[in-house]
Amino acid sequence: MAIRILFLGPLGDLAARGEREVAGPLDWDGLLESVGPQVAAQLRDDRVHVACAGKVLADKTALLAQDGEEVALLPPVSGG
Repeated sequence: MAIRILFLGPLGDLAARGEREVAGPLDWDGLLESVGPQVAAQLRDDRVHVACAGKVLADKTALLAQDGEEVALLPPVSGG
């Protein structure tokens, strides 16, 4: 099994893909390496959130995804 990384909104445009599969387990440093330098730079922004297994992480640097889980990269949301 693998971990599925979902690139949502403009992060998908930046990554030039909507999703990617990587081998687990996956921690914060592994995530930054897996997504490429442009997306990694965005992930360091406090306004960008990370969800693992359907739950938004309070501390995204504490990420520890296991095989079969999904990691979603959530860009900032603008309101009206």
